[in-house]
Amino acid sequence: MVKALVRYGSEQDVFYLTHIKRIGEHSMPGAHFHPCYEIYYLLAGERYYFINDKLYHIRKGDMVLIDKNVVHKTSGINLPDHERIMINFKDEFYCAACLPVNLDLLRPFQNVVQVIRFQADQQWVVESLLYKLAQEVTEQAVGFESYIRYVLGELLIYISRQLDTNAAVGTESNTPQHQKVNEIVKYINENYMNPLSLSTLSGQFFVSTYHISHVFRDVTGITFIDYVNIARIKAACSLLKGTDSKIIEIAEQVGFSNVVHFGRTFKKYMQETPLAYRKKNRS
Repeated sequence: MVKALVRYGSEQDVFYLTHIKRIGEHSMPGAHFHPCYEIYYLLAGERYYFINDKLYHIRKGDMVLIDKNVVHKTSGINLPDHERIMINFKDEFYCAACLPVNLDLLRPFQNVVQVIRFQADQQWVVESLLYKLAQEVTEQAVGFESYIRYVLGELLIYISRQLDTNAAVGTESNTPQHQKVNEIVKYINENYMNPLSLSTLSGQFFVSTYHISHVFRDVTGITFIDYVNIARIKAACSLLKGTDSKIIEIAEQVGFSNVVHFGRTFKKYMQETPLAYRKKNRS
């Protein structure tokens, strides 16, 4: 059962906030990535949080910081009930208001630390700012849009200062199953441009293809081939935005032997063609 205490905006908007309490087991349907920053704060319970090639065990008072286009997924643990506040925002959230995006505001997302374990006094500060944001988007009083930009900025600066003072970090999960998947994902991220198959990984990690297939899906929520495709499409997005290479050349560079297959796969994950994506992101 899920109870949405606050929901403002949607995943397509420049600012999106949800405060949710869940009773019972819940896992995201699969790992995903999106062109916005994400702040995830756990108010109660425990969760696993898969980020790129690491799996973290997070608890009450932990904050997860996800940069743009980083693959991630949350999943349940022994204690399934949990409550969290999540914020997604895009660069345009500040640009739309003719405000420069100060690099200090975005520092937390470029930091090597992706999970912060706040102490009790720090939790009070963080939660008061999060509840203030939730209250503003609920009441929507005059000037609330400007005010939530201000409060979010205050929160991001506070996070940066805690990172500078060595705030404790949430620990990675160290179960053998999770560590093996971490190694496999890291290998995929470093070798997505090469031919990859379950047989390849079986030989690399001395584990049966059956075991890899099932354990990988249990931890990440998606199949091995889906993760390979996500890694390749992420790299393709970067090349489409940052280079003048032809689409057929980009397809080959990221590991696709067939440009038609590349186009279909790209559209599956990005909901538009490579050409449309390039035009939209280079205009």
